[in-house]
Amino acid sequence: MKLRAQELTNHLARGLASVYLIAGDEPLLVFEALREIRARAIQVGFEHREQHIVDKSFRWADLEAGMQNLSLFSSRRIVELRLPTARPGDQGSRTVRAIVERSDPDNLLLIATSKLDRAASNSVWVKCIEQHGAVIQVWPIDRPNFPGWIRRRAAVIGLDMSLSASELLAGRVEGNLLAADQELQKLLMLLGKGSVSEDVVLESVASNTRFDVFRLRDAMLAGDAKRTMKVLYGLRTEGVQPALVLWTISRELCLLARLKVAALSGEREAAAMQRNQVWQNHQPLVRSALKRFETKQLIRLITRASEVDGVIKGMLKGDSWNELISLLMETLTSQPQQMSKAPWRAA
Repeated sequence: MKLRAQELTNHLARGLASVYLIAGDEPLLVFEALREIRARAIQVGFEHREQHIVDKSFRWADLEAGMQNLSLFSSRRIVELRLPTARPGDQGSRTVRAIVERSDPDNLLLIATSKLDRAASNSVWVKCIEQHGAVIQVWPIDRPNFPGWIRRRAAVIGLDMSLSASELLAGRVEGNLLAADQELQKLLMLLGKGSVSEDVVLESVASNTRFDVFRLRDAMLAGDAKRTMKVLYGLRTEGVQPALVLWTISRELCLLARLKVAALSGEREAAAMQRNQVWQNHQPLVRSALKRFETKQLIRLITRASEVDGVIKGMLKGDSWNELISLLMETLTSQPQQMSKAPWRAA
């Protein structure tokens, strides 16, 4: 079956499937779907949990053999499989299908991966999971619905946010769900349960650490290596999640790439900035960065960022913060020997 994320709670109340595939590019929503399924599984007697991360050294045969041997244990197990992409390859596809079709009641298989494109959605292994279990596509929250999402999430933890307060916070975090969740948790710790006005959010934002992700973004776009590393160190020291830092970096790299393509296609600068929702006070830094990067460099950096994402999600080996440092150093040093003109001013 196919499930929407908002249908998961009612589905779990009726009973567990034997396998779930959770796919999407919003780490917070994917994590929470997994957590909800795990919690229900524990309630009905699953006592142990094991995780497998598919990387270059992963052996599909070992996973299948392990799943077959789980029935030797008296306890029931949750087996989680993290796929960096929704393309496990021929051997992976065969292994997943074999495990799913066997449908052992003592095994609950949870598979987490990135967004399913059309080809992946129609692949044999995904269709097999649809037939024997549930596929849950986690979709991003679009900009018009983001303030409403914030208000609903605030209500769950006991905060009654005004519409203007939620809109202010939505603008502050610029669409990042992890950042919004952190801000709500901070408000709860500072205020306790109760009403949250626009003034309260303004005060909270003003009291935020000066080493925030937006300062990192600005330092990176300005090409200020010393300032960038200082801000990054501050973020790490204060416990900011690596996923939030990577989102900030990746968002700007993708923005610059889109603007480069827009300039090459002949689109006017003002129209391209508006279409890509670049705020007026952010445009000077963006123009400055566009002068330093070539399109091919941005594509390479975006690819590198996707590898760092795999490390942060536990799908690839490595240290998240070391990988972020490496990515930023590449971003700050992989610039043309001579600064080019801004793309819209080129002849």
